[in-house]
Amino acid sequence: MENTDRRTNNRMVLLLIAGVPVTMILGATWLWYFVVRGDLDLVGTLGTANRGALVQPPRQIDEADLVEPDGTRFVYAGLEPRWSMLIPGSGDRCDAACEHSLYETRQIHTAMGKEYNRLRRLYVGETAPEDTQLAVQQLSDGHPLPASFSSFLTDEHRGLKPLVLAPGQIEELFAEYRAEPGTWYLVDPAGWIMMSYNTDVSYKDVIADLKFLLKNSGG
Repeated sequence: MENTDRRTNNRMVLLLIAGVPVTMILGATWLWYFVVRGDLDLVGTLGTANRGALVQPPRQIDEADLVEPDGTRFVYAGLEPRWSMLIPGSGDRCDAACEHSLYETRQIHTAMGKEYNRLRRLYVGETAPEDTQLAVQQLSDGHPLPASFSSFLTDEHRGLKPLVLAPGQIEELFAEYRAEPGTWYLVDPAGWIMMSYNTDVSYKDVIADLKFLLKNSGG
């Protein structure tokens, strides 16, 4: 009798253990269903610790007509999965707000230390770097003005990837930038433009956001 009871208890324990993952999957599916339908504001319900502004809904960068400077089609999904800091330009020019965003994101990237290689930087303009004007009187770091925007990226922003978007699409893809020049974006490893940062967000707050996201993601 004792052996029978023990076997019964063991079966119940095994069923319970097996049932936990199934219950979690069903629960997650149910939750996602209501989020997608718009019946549940998960972000609003849980709250957020981020200092940037959430882009709602997120925009998929691979849905834009982005190309490399040589005209090759750019596919974000083809890159090594990383978080990306994306800086828009103003048509065929990089003005003072654009230049300062490039400077600030470079400083932030460097300050990430051991997490440096989990991030990248992208610049998106409407013309290739060699056809883009650096429309500033001085650089944010006090260095001498370069001969061209192309040499500026090569000398001051090594590792940054420049991209080109068809004219008129900058404002469409980056609505927040259109409303407030100097805004830049955070793109997740899957290519979703999911957060924007304007000039009111401090350097330290951006770093805090990035450390939190990197700690809590596999990207």
